[in-house]
Amino acid sequence: MGHAASARLAVVGGGWAGLAAATEATQNGDRVTLFEMAPTLGGRARSVSMSAHPERLALDNGQHILIGAYRETLRLMRKVGADPDAALLRSPLALVDGNGSGLRLLGGPALLAFARGVLSHGSWTLGERVSLLWATTRWGAAGFRCIPSLPVSELCACLPAAVQRDLIEPLCIAALNTPAGEASASVFLRVLRDAMFSGSGSADLLLPRRPLGELLPEPAGRWLVDNGAQVLTSTRVMRIDRDGSGWLVDGDRFDGVVLCCTAGEAARLARDHAAPWAERAAGLLYEPIVTVYAMSAGTRLPQPMTLLRSGDADGPAQFVFDHGWLSGRPGLLSFVISAAQPWVEAGLSAAADATFVQAQAQLGDHLKARLTTLQVLTEKRATFRCTPGLPRPAAHIAGSLMAAGDYVDGPYPATIEGAVRSGIHAVRMWRQSVQP
Repeated sequence: MGHAASARLAVVGGGWAGLAAATEATQNGDRVTLFEMAPTLGGRARSVSMSAHPERLALDNGQHILIGAYRETLRLMRKVGADPDAALLRSPLALVDGNGSGLRLLGGPALLAFARGVLSHGSWTLGERVSLLWATTRWGAAGFRCIPSLPVSELCACLPAAVQRDLIEPLCIAALNTPAGEASASVFLRVLRDAMFSGSGSADLLLPRRPLGELLPEPAGRWLVDNGAQVLTSTRVMRIDRDGSGWLVDGDRFDGVVLCCTAGEAARLARDHAAPWAERAAGLLYEPIVTVYAMSAGTRLPQPMTLLRSGDADGPAQFVFDHGWLSGRPGLLSFVISAAQPWVEAGLSAAADATFVQAQAQLGDHLKARLTTLQVLTEKRATFRCTPGLPRPAAHIAGSLMAAGDYVDGPYPATIEGAVRSGIHAVRMWRQSVQP
């Protein structure tokens, strides 16, 4: 089958992978129909309406972090008319606690910035700092690769306990949403390479100033419609059938389909056409993330993102974000609990109570008023469990049926950048599959 410029492509799912796929295909001249079962676009990185409480109107379904290495995400935002420079607060990476202690990266070449940040870490001994620099040098010499079966805890077993506690564990939980003892060292090293050592500014924090919906989902939806694509929300695809070299999506014929929905939904739709692929997608395990939104009138933390000590003895949250810095809402704080299954089981009220005890102990005089709960939000399937040697579903399913999403096989864990790249990659694979 030859690929005409006006080929029809169905994109099933309107999260960031689906929006990336639909935008890529539309820009290439294909006739795109995007199906999204939810009333709004954005998937697991979206804005949440809290219309019953005026102060909650601009909450997100969770606190998301972007970094400078998210080049495809930033390019896509600009393509659809969003302005990353205005919508994101950019600053050098700072993994510091409420006392200002921690790792700070300054500007300049990536290797030099990392070395200067490590050597100036005030809470580590000289031996601890040298140990980290020596370990990263060895990882770099090995191309930031290791055997697939290795967990992060074993990769970093040679590092001092303080370095593991203050840097490795927070980075691992933030990037992979999987505890270091169960997380893939291979994926962790790839993230470390691209974030810390892939160029000046790659490790910069990009924290949303605006609701997530305004970063990509809303402008991308408008861009797609303005450029001739059809965007159908509140529409769940019930069935996909083969039709010669094409596909019937609930009876409507398309030249190709990209499944950008959840892994479970994609498995349901693909099962009759590629049972092994569907079984692998359906078999993924997940980790939840809990976000506790709270108010503390008059509070202003020293920086937009503050590292919290977490664990059985310290409390559930790993980071707290001050929205006075971000969205101009003084006193609004969001506490992030990653790998949160124990706290989901304990109950959201218990999670909030424990987080407030933790905040009082670690943020000290920075809290100017008692914390009060605004909202506790849970994404029970926030990310797949990124374990060593995990077999992830491939981007190609069968014929011109493709898959995209942060769970699809690739170098990254479940991140926004991974989702965007997979959407673009799936469309390019589809175009190649239907060339003569």
